[in-house]
Amino acid sequence: MRGYFGIGVEGISKGHNLGAVLRTAHSFGASFAFTIDAYHTVKEVKQTDTSRSAIHLPFYEWNTPDEFVLPKGCQLVGIELTDDAVELPSFRHPLNCAYVLGPEEGSISEEMQAKCKYIVKIPTKFCINVSLAAALTLYDRTISLGGYPERPVRPGGPDLDAVENWQSPGYRRNALSRNA
Repeated sequence: MRGYFGIGVEGISKGHNLGAVLRTAHSFGASFAFTIDAYHTVKEVKQTDTSRSAIHLPFYEWNTPDEFVLPKGCQLVGIELTDDAVELPSFRHPLNCAYVLGPEEGSISEEMQAKCKYIVKIPTKFCINVSLAAALTLYDRTISLGGYPERPVRPGGPDLDAVENWQSPGYRRNALSRNA
């Protein structure tokens, strides 16, 4: 998959949830992870971050939204239930972005929302756990930008020809550079 992404949470207070977000970020290939105004213990984080993400990807901690910085060209996407948010299944993920989610019993602050290029919501009846929201967001990014073949019209997977002929998005570029 081309591009890069990071993911983080603002105001998270439960270390178990942060650990699950970090493990999910690592699993989906995040380039970095972050917190803003977070309160947690390392012991709680390690109980659910069993992949030990801290040794595999950069982790940034900021105290306030004012301190928060992103790489040049990286767009901030807020994941939040607001009336004017774009629903996740209709959202085109930026190639280079960072996703920010709110705390367990609250929302992304107005200050953080103002920093977001986009606000996206997961179409559910009510709020879901922050670590589940992170997983759904990164899964959606993977299936929409990962170069997978189109889903078949009928139930089931693609026919065998489609699977055998499918190539990952970087395949052609890598093959061309080997033959040059």
